[in-house]
Amino acid sequence: MARVAVIGGGISGLGTALMLGRRGHRVTLFEQDARQAGEDPDRDFFHWNRPRVPQAVQPHTLLAPVRTVLRAEIPDVYADMLARGAREYHEFDWFDAHPPYRAGDEDLVILRTRRIVLEAALAAAVRRERTVEVRRGSRVGALARGEGEGRPVRVNGVRLGDRTHPADLVVDASGRRSPVPAWLTAAGCRPPAVDSHRAGIAYMCRWYRLRSDGPRDPGRVKTSSVVPFAFAGVFPSDNDTFAVNLVLSTGDPTRGALTDPAVFEAVARRFPATAAWLDLAPEPQSGVLAMAGLDNRWTSLADDGGPVVTGLVNAGDSLIHTNPTSGHGASYGLLAAQYLAAHADEIAADPTGYHAWTAKTLRPWFDAQVAADRANEQRLAASAPPPDRRAAAVAACAFDDPVVMRARAQVRHLVKPAPEAYGTDEVDRHVTAWLAARPAFSPEYDGPTREQWDALVRG
Repeated sequence: MARVAVIGGGISGLGTALMLGRRGHRVTLFEQDARQAGEDPDRDFFHWNRPRVPQAVQPHTLLAPVRTVLRAEIPDVYADMLARGAREYHEFDWFDAHPPYRAGDEDLVILRTRRIVLEAALAAAVRRERTVEVRRGSRVGALARGEGEGRPVRVNGVRLGDRTHPADLVVDASGRRSPVPAWLTAAGCRPPAVDSHRAGIAYMCRWYRLRSDGPRDPGRVKTSSVVPFAFAGVFPSDNDTFAVNLVLSTGDPTRGALTDPAVFEAVARRFPATAAWLDLAPEPQSGVLAMAGLDNRWTSLADDGGPVVTGLVNAGDSLIHTNPTSGHGASYGLLAAQYLAAHADEIAADPTGYHAWTAKTLRPWFDAQVAADRANEQRLAASAPPPDRRAAAVAACAFDDPVVMRARAQVRHLVKPAPEAYGTDEVDRHVTAWLAARPAFSPEYDGPTREQWDALVRG
């Protein structure tokens, strides 16, 4: 069994440490923040200043891979999340009745919850795990390298000040601002292979809570609305909370004005998706929380010459992070944690297999997100016309036809890439029939015009 050092105590770090520990490895997790998620999700969510983790207070939708990995590897964590208020929502719950079952349908389930609920359940399980030691308030300052001048360099632990903590394998789960690439360069390694693309969007939200004496939901209402220059969405969450979210180009001149809660809410009320939830008279729980500077970045510790280092791999946002609007981050992190736990000894000896797995399993989703964001950025910045009739029909048809909804869900939940999910004869027939029944259908948007938006901001 391997001695493993995990750098970073977020979702990916906690999940990796816990799954490794459950398989008998001796794990030490180092987290520089002395505070940890506890038993009060509101206190931790709204009153924990975490400048290094800006996504922590943004809305999350936990997709099928999160649920399937947790239930397979650490089912007690999943049960704890449900006990803490996380809610399951099957994609077919949109319809009055689910369609006839097909293999895989059981996994097309969203977990509606704030990130802190998952973090708290993982932290509680780690505290109970005897094979895992957590050192909070401990900042790793460098990597320890083995003796000799061999290539690639072998990492054999981490350094905290003048102390060295030995390890057979080090896992960098320290997030998108990971210092590890700089440490590797300083150690004489070849630089990691980095592929970075600016997303060009700004992401802002406000949190609300449903009133105890009021309605619990607005009925069958889509959770997103779109206009040429912005997206609006609702993220139903745990314990009667939900977030309203607006996304627009970083170059939009009105972006700064939306940080005013009154302006934000006035604009959000012009989108059907968000207006339906705001009409429930919820109680605001936060100001407007903005996040920009978003990019899609792939950081591989292997290049065409093979691993740039041994004894060290990266996971979570240190490896791959993408536009949070799609909600893929926790899925990527826990899938990598699951693979690491199952292959720790061989990865400690030679990380080549891990790098091949990430390239095969995760990299295609990264590339798809880059392409989607490039198209969205161009559309938001240029206020492009609606998509062609067929493409718009595929999106709209999903909410009337379970066959097309299944394809949509398979893409959303990282089960199949879009060309495979939508490219079947069956989906094509269903979309064609849907269009034939609606000869007057034309692509359209469901929110304010640019003139109405600008007037609301000025007002």
